[in-house]
Amino acid sequence: MDDKISFKEIKACPIQFVLAVNDTLNVINGKWKLPIIGSLLFKKRRFTEIQRNIPKITPRMLSKELKDLEMNGMVKRTVYDTIPISVEYELTDSAKSLSDVLDKMLEWGLQHREAVLSGS
Repeated sequence: MDDKISFKEIKACPIQFVLAVNDTLNVINGKWKLPIIGSLLFKKRRFTEIQRNIPKITPRMLSKELKDLEMNGMVKRTVYDTIPISVEYELTDSAKSLSDVLDKMLEWGLQHREAVLSGS
């Protein structure tokens, strides 16, 4: 049995839905969090690899956003005892489960961009 509930199936929006959407937005809010998650979606990366994948993000902002994502249980930071010390970032299972959401956002974004550019 599928326990998933969608907005299409209900007549009124219960407070739990509003709270769940708000929680989601609080975790992924901002200009950089979804690009960081997207960068880490396929493999672990070091700080500079993430920075190279995301044009225009400053090292300071990347550091701040990675800390926020780690605090919210979305990113796992692993420090290796090497010389010099190396650090890798990877998504948690919770963050990996966002891939379906990102797929839908990508699909919608492409359709929306096409509609806007064609004047429809």
